[in-house]
Amino acid sequence: MSMLLTILPGYLAAVSLAAFCLYGIDKHRAVHGRWRIPEKVLILAAFLGGAAGALFGMLVFHHKTRKPKFRILVPLALLLWCLLLGYLLAG
Repeated sequence: MSMLLTILPGYLAAVSLAAFCLYGIDKHRAVHGRWRIPEKVLILAAFLGGAAGALFGMLVFHHKTRKPKFRILVPLALLLWCLLLGYLLAG
């Protein structure tokens, strides 16, 4: 378990950074009328551990903030990851 707790912060940081970048890239593409990143990929990035980055990306880029699916699922993913981390840290 201690190895998991050693690796997990780096994993979450990397996936959050990737999710943040995905939201920024998708916003840029939306503004310029180019091919978009599928919504399911953006949501999946949040549930794979990038919820913090996804939420931050939504706020920074003002992207997907009006879509109920994102307003519910991204914070839910963050909550689930926080609960999982709390459980792992509690031992």
